[in-house]
Amino acid sequence: MAIAISDYCIPVILALTLFYLWFAGTNNKERYTFQRAVLSAIVSLGLANLFVLVINDYYYRERPFLAHDITLLFYAPTDSSFPANPAALSFALAFSIWLKVKITGRYLFVFSAIWCISRIYAGIFFPSDIVGGAVLGITASLTGSYLLKILDPIPHLIIRVARVLHLA
Repeated sequence: MAIAISDYCIPVILALTLFYLWFAGTNNKERYTFQRAVLSAIVSLGLANLFVLVINDYYYRERPFLAHDITLLFYAPTDSSFPANPAALSFALAFSIWLKVKITGRYLFVFSAIWCISRIYAGIFFPSDIVGGAVLGITASLTGSYLLKILDPIPHLIIRVARVLHLA
């Protein structure tokens, strides 16, 4: 359980999945779809962070280990409990990938759920913090996908430049 709770294991798995998807694909069309999914995930991560930052400026909620007598299994975070930043980020990433690459997205949802449930178990978040973060992450993902559709030439240009530079 300690591995799932940590700030490193699941986030590294999620990041390596993005790295893999950027270079994966058996043909140009599939690679382009995967690369669009990765760009969407990156935009969604930025939006999810922005949403959490704005909410934290206006709303503070104590963490469970401060509100109740809990033996903490983790370091004591000092920021607001709501919304859960790990949930917002992991679900934004998972949903962005799921929109384009269903099978990989399902696995990312499983990893996201494991990470979030372990954080509840560790006494770092309330269940409502996780639900709020997940909803925020999915909202960020939908917003990011919409932004990429509006700004369509820009993602296409990024992928073309990356391919010319042999970075994709």
